[in-house]
Amino acid sequence: MSQTVDRALSILPLLARGPADLGQVAGRLGVHKSTALRLLRTLHEHGLVYRQRDQRYRLGAGLFALAQEAVENLDVREIAHPHLAALGERTGHTVHLAVREEGEVLYIDKVESRYPVRMYSRIGKPVAVTVAAVAKLLLADLPEPERRALAARLDYPRYTARSTPDAAAFLTELATVRAQGWATDLGGHEESINCVAAPIRGADGRVVAAMSVSAPNVVATADELLALLPLVRRTAEDISAEYSGVNHVRETPQALQAPQAPQAMDTPQVTDNPKDDA
Repeated sequence: MSQTVDRALSILPLLARGPADLGQVAGRLGVHKSTALRLLRTLHEHGLVYRQRDQRYRLGAGLFALAQEAVENLDVREIAHPHLAALGERTGHTVHLAVREEGEVLYIDKVESRYPVRMYSRIGKPVAVTVAAVAKLLLADLPEPERRALAARLDYPRYTARSTPDAAAFLTELATVRAQGWATDLGGHEESINCVAAPIRGADGRVVAAMSVSAPNVVATADELLALLPLVRRTAEDISAEYSGVNHVRETPQALQAPQAPQAMDTPQVTDNPKDDA
């Protein structure tokens, strides 16, 4: 029975590359045409393959319906939370999960810091898209025409001297984020707050969510937070693998090394409730 299932499942990736006739399917499986025909008929009955008028077979609408239903029922927050909690326990810092919905980037989960000085942020709260690391990751994944149109519509508040000043600078930063696969906010929204973030991807490789680790300077310097980037990226990869159901290969240690830290920033006083859009 297991061999029959294995043979039937082997037909699907074959047809994913385009329609094939009975002889091609039998040849690929290494079986007699009668055996291949029985497998194809069974898959056809369940809507997983479809026989065209030219007698070739292709993937059926039932398979796409199952895939769509599975995607719609995935809850990235439910899948990600245990990983976020483990990262928070290991680092001690605030961990956020964010998604893009109806043109805004929203926090959908948060793990609190263990330190007395905590980040003021709420689940469901929109982030400042021009500076927040999670927003940069989500927006960098958009097609270039959408990125340019969005950048032209945005306002660019100068929260700090490190805030993104204009659309041209924002597009340049998004291009960098898209190429490197991670993002930072080093004092862009609040001078005393730093953040590193990594993307969570679906089976198609698109960014479905972004996660970040944030901390005030009095708890962790920019250098110390950047040193956590490899761990943050590995956590995001683990969430991506579980969310997409695709086995992943970890990046090499060299690729996961943290970047050089920026010039040291002065450490201002941190209030009990700093703004946090990381």
